Amino acid sequence: MIYVNPEWREPENLQKNWLREFYQVVHTHKPHFMALHCQEFGGKNYETSMSHVDKFVKELLSSDAMKEYNRARVYLDENFKSQEHFTALGSFYFLHESLKNIYQFDFKAKKYKKVTGKEIYSDTLESTPMLEKEKFPQDYFPECKWSRKGFVRTRWCVADCAFDLVNIHLFHDASNLVAWETSPSVYSGIRHKALGYVLDRIIDQRFEKVSYFVFGDFNFRLDSKSVVETLCTQATMQTVRAADTNEVVKLIFRESDNDRKVMLQLEKKVFHYFNQEVFRDNNGTALLEFDKELSVFKDRLYELDISFPPSYPYSEDSGQGRQYMNTRCPAWCDRVLMSPSARELILKSESEEKVVTYDHIGPNVCMGDHKPVFLAFRIAPGAGKPHAHVHKCCVRAVTCGKRWQRQQRALRETSP
Repeated sequence: MIYVNPEWREPENLQKNWLREFYQVVHTHKPHFMALHCQEFGGKNYETSMSHVDKFVKELLSSDAMKEYNRARVYLDENFKSQEHFTALGSFYFLHESLKNIYQFDFKAKKYKKVTGKEIYSDTLESTPMLEKEKFPQDYFPECKWSRKGFVRTRWCVADCAFDLVNIHLFHDASNLVAWETSPSVYSGIRHKALGYVLDRIIDQRFEKVSYFVFGDFNFRLDSKSVVETLCTQATMQTVRAADTNEVVKLIFRESDNDRKVMLQLEKKVFHYFNQEVFRDNNGTALLEFDKELSVFKDRLYELDISFPPSYPYSEDSGQGRQYMNTRCPAWCDRVLMSPSARELILKSESEEKVVTYDHIGPNVCMGDHKPVFLAFRIAPGAGKPHAHVHKCCVRAVTCGKRWQRQQRALRETSP
């Protein structure tokens, strides 16, 4: 999988950086089936950014690095004038020339169709039978006047192995101060509701149940109250209120000694901690205990162990590839998740080759405010069927992410 995040201050340079790093992952893992999921496609200023989107699409479809992918499907929700339906999601699927007999599911006809050639579907996707697209109801997140959050689902059959790929974008934290008030935060509850809706939707009775992979910008955040209490154990808190409304607008945490040095400043859109190294040391793994949002779905979703730093919010300054912005508490927003049955599709290597990799892209390069995340793995063709002959061949998958604003993913099949 690959996430894509294109809301860049310097789109030309950042797109070049991102594609270079992405192509390196493709070269290393050599995926045969590659799925690329994007959120906030075109960024928040999509009306003026679509020209960069077009260049990005053309580059992916025509570059030398992708020349061995002779079939492709691209689905871009670009109909930003439709408040009712616009999700700003984009999904790309690339098939290697060595792959034979690849089928995509037609949700209207309820049957698989063989994939040939390269096709692009843009503007409105409601009439496209090869996917399911849905925008979350406005009342899920009433604070946002026009939310673009939603999901897109496609279904594939590769080497007799069927699976769903779900491109998802969940709700963000509107205010650091509100997120800090309760544990878990009110925003966490909103995300749980939306993700639960998606999971119920893709396993309902309309279609045969298959394994599924869900990947995108989940906007999962660390438990803010617990993080602040841990980072500022020895600090005292000062509350700043607005003079006219008495509303809390700022929290300042100072060391009890050491000349009352400011450790953390918290505002609606400011999270300024004095030592960013805590989020990078040992890939930030000490903070994983505060990454709790997925635990609600522990029986429905599985994730490989995280061994990379928080994927958001990175500086968009082209010279600051490792620096976080002081806007939000760094968190693992971008994830690759799978159903319990999908987990069983991932084969353990019978050799010394490392077959499963869950990592991020461009650790030292500016890739936008989200770092791409990828997962590389093998799956057994037909493994989802009770009488499949696993020995025939195996499928290798790579998932990774970049956000336009957001993300993406990749799979690979190897022949017997």
